[in-house]
Amino acid sequence: MASTSDPVPSSISDQVEELLSRTGPLPIVAAGDPVLRRAAEPFDGQLDPTLLARFVAALRDTMHAAPGVGLAAPQVGVPLRLAVVEDPAPVPDEIREARGRVPLPFRVLVNPAYEPLGPARAAFFEGCLSVPGWQAVVARPAEVRLVAQDENGRPLDEVFTGWPARIVQHETDHLNGTLYLDRAELRSLSSNQAMLERWSHPTPSQAAADLGFDLPEES
Repeated sequence: MASTSDPVPSSISDQVEELLSRTGPLPIVAAGDPVLRRAAEPFDGQLDPTLLARFVAALRDTMHAAPGVGLAAPQVGVPLRLAVVEDPAPVPDEIREARGRVPLPFRVLVNPAYEPLGPARAAFFEGCLSVPGWQAVVARPAEVRLVAQDENGRPLDEVFTGWPARIVQHETDHLNGTLYLDRAELRSLSSNQAMLERWSHPTPSQAAADLGFDLPEES
């Protein structure tokens, strides 16, 4: 519990400066912290270009160190609509084929929003750096349109499919105060150990049969 004498950052800029004063990866906030359950504040110049670049670099380093394929600012305690994503997709061909897991180059998403394109849904296990040790099956739109800006204010308007679509949805959800567990089939909830021992198949069909949950027809 913090004492009343603990310094409180007076602004998001101060908060980011304080975070960046530390060495090593940024500390990742775990589920149960209110910052993960609040809609983040739209980015509107709260960080000057130099500080924004430093923060983006720190988010990327933290994502790599975790390791993960995406990290949203609220996951390090900063309530800004900002996330980084990157996935080199080092997976076997069988998994690449089943999940549509193709490489996603590094990019910064500022004020992102997405909308589904079509009715198809894909259901796979996913996890979260803010919910360590667990994974669950989430059925998500298989194809989405994402609109955002990059770190330089340039507009982004892209269509994502496969695993990249899952990543950008997951990270954008964080900015709306939503965790993947809010969308998950809770009967599928499995420890990382169980995933290694039982559910490392390309699709969750065996897990659905054994754990007793349904998958969408177009998964």
